Amino acid sequence: MRLLLVEDDEILGDGLVEGLKMEGYAVDWLTNGKLADEALKLNSYELVVLDLNLPDMEGLDILKALRARKDETPVMVLTAKDTVPDRVLGLDSGADDFVIKPFELDEVCARLRALARRNEGRSAPNIEYKGIVLDPASHQVTWNEEKVDLSQKEFEILSFLMSNIGRVISRARLEESLYSWDSDVESNTVEVHIHHLRKKLDPSIIRTVRGVGYIIDED
Repeated sequence: MRLLLVEDDEILGDGLVEGLKMEGYAVDWLTNGKLADEALKLNSYELVVLDLNLPDMEGLDILKALRARKDETPVMVLTAKDTVPDRVLGLDSGADDFVIKPFELDEVCARLRALARRNEGRSAPNIEYKGIVLDPASHQVTWNEEKVDLSQKEFEILSFLMSNIGRVISRARLEESLYSWDSDVESNTVEVHIHHLRKKLDPSIIRTVRGVGYIIDED
């Protein structure tokens, strides 16, 4: 899952990037407000973590511009501003969640999972399909109650496809979701991961739509 982190504190940002990557997120990190606004115009993200006090462009202005473009990407505001009026203003400007610094990384990750569930239109913590149960919190997958060992990228691809059952997802869209700016992606990387998933699960679960992408069909 690709996430944009906008945080100008180098020490905090570096710690967040490392922690979020360990949770399986592909993280793009920016410290400048205007650059973040441009990134949101040009790229697709599943989640945004946004500080408010930023150089060149305030976080609230970024948020308002995002919503003015009818972009519904879930946004978590992460800030030291802890008064009730600050929280009200952030939420009324389009934020989906509001976390006060200092914070615990585990709570931030749990809140991000909740935002992702809400954005995908589901309330249950696990994603289930034809005997496959995927747990985003523990990063575990079972098939017919047997644990399936997946690599991080295999897990993320399966999670993305299972969150979009009935929709064809292009290879380019999968790559966007899986890799940050600083990642080296080989041309056949997605195909290799799909091949491994088919070997570890029912081969018919993921169907190739030739020339378009991949789909998990609805029941």
